[in-house]
Amino acid sequence: MNGEQATDRIVFAITGTDRVKFLQGLITNDINTLSGGLVYSAMLTPQGKYLADFFLVDAGDSIWLDVQDGLAPGLLQRLNMYKLRADVTITQNDMNVLRGIGPTPPGAFPDPRHAALGWRRYSPDTGAAGQIDWDAIRVAHCIPESGIELIPNETYILEAGFERLSGVDFKKGCYVGQEVTARMKHKTELRKGLALVKVAGSAPAGTPILAAGKPVGTLFTQSGSQAIAFLRFERAGSDMSAGAASVSIQ
Repeated sequence: MNGEQATDRIVFAITGTDRVKFLQGLITNDINTLSGGLVYSAMLTPQGKYLADFFLVDAGDSIWLDVQDGLAPGLLQRLNMYKLRADVTITQNDMNVLRGIGPTPPGAFPDPRHAALGWRRYSPDTGAAGQIDWDAIRVAHCIPESGIELIPNETYILEAGFERLSGVDFKKGCYVGQEVTARMKHKTELRKGLALVKVAGSAPAGTPILAAGKPVGTLFTQSGSQAIAFLRFERAGSDMSAGAASVSIQ
């Protein structure tokens, strides 16, 4: 079973004797859990803001990094900036990202974010054209997407639900942006974040949400009468609007 091909993904191969130590000091999750399958993680700015999210897989003599193509150049530049004298080489390989739902086939890995997202497999083979409504699955489970709900230099990963998506580890030690992330986890109550909302009508992703004329948040991916929205929780209510669409908390 090849599955569908995710044509907007790039896979990098990270090689060298320092590859594990190098990644461990940069990413939000624990690289030492790779033996258990895919690791979902992110790289942050020193101020704790999201730069890119990606999947990591142990490929034996290398670690493969699966990232959205629009985020790949910036991520590669940032990784190379931190590399310094480490024995690490980062190159793009010829792996395609294949994915599907249902039982996980041989050679594939369950998506660590949510069981409803099925599995991912890496192969030089091509897959079928997309037929699965991934947006519907994401919206139903409030799962953010790279470059849509997850906005470089703006999103904080805890507000985007990375803890429930198994994308952050609070015991692994230091990484870039760790101090801000830990403070948000332990010292404050989240006042903003992604939430599932009901929508009557439609509006483009990125449309501001208003309540009584005041900004409440932003509307993102829609599927049917539901959508993912970023909300200021204390301002959100049952009478909100996004453009011509009416919005209410699910």
